[in-house]
Amino acid sequence: MKIYKAADYKEMSRKAANIIASQVILKPDCVLGLATGSTPIGTYERLVSLYKEGNLDFSNVKTVNLDEYKGLPRTNDQSYYYFMHENLFDKVNIDPANTNLPDGMEPDSDKECARYEELIESLGGVDLQLLGLGHNGHIGFNEPADAFDKVTHCVDLQESTIEANKRFFASADDVPKQAYTMGIGTIMRAKKVLLVVSGEDKADIVAKAFFGPVTPAVPASILQMHGDVTLVADAAALSKIPQ
Repeated sequence: MKIYKAADYKEMSRKAANIIASQVILKPDCVLGLATGSTPIGTYERLVSLYKEGNLDFSNVKTVNLDEYKGLPRTNDQSYYYFMHENLFDKVNIDPANTNLPDGMEPDSDKECARYEELIESLGGVDLQLLGLGHNGHIGFNEPADAFDKVTHCVDLQESTIEANKRFFASADDVPKQAYTMGIGTIMRAKKVLLVVSGEDKADIVAKAFFGPVTPAVPASILQMHGDVTLVADAAALSKIPQ
């Protein structure tokens, strides 16, 4: 694992965007695995700036997103489809036909999970997977469990995740209780993994996930077993790792 320490969120975002930009430049038709949430917003802003400056071309890039809420239409401003268009897709020259997310409105979980897994395989897999890190160690919506889920699946969101997301909704009752998410095995098949983490409130889980035992109780800990992981985090998030 490579660890890059940034002074603050802005520098973390810039470093992460540079890594993604390098992937796009080296392989213009690459497959990017993308994440949502507050942490990668700065990274997407920097990628948009690089595009507008004429330094980045997304015309042949394909994307697959980690997850999507089940039962939330794409028109809902809290859907991850909406988030990606708002923060990246509508601001660069990517072909909308090359962007992919789980279909949150597909009621048949088995059907949708199989479709999405097959889609990723048909693209040749993910060249670079961007990830955030939840306070309980979740990546995507892979919550702490007794075993690592291998493929795309429908997950019941834990109360801690619902609690963390309720600030985006009118009330906790409006937060979806399920989501479609890439499995740990799907994530681990990505050729490269880029993890972005910011804030002192993530310091404990960073230390536990990357310097503690590999266990499904801390889903992100499996990344210790991946051959090409880059962690870009600010000083606050790295404050509790062993020196």
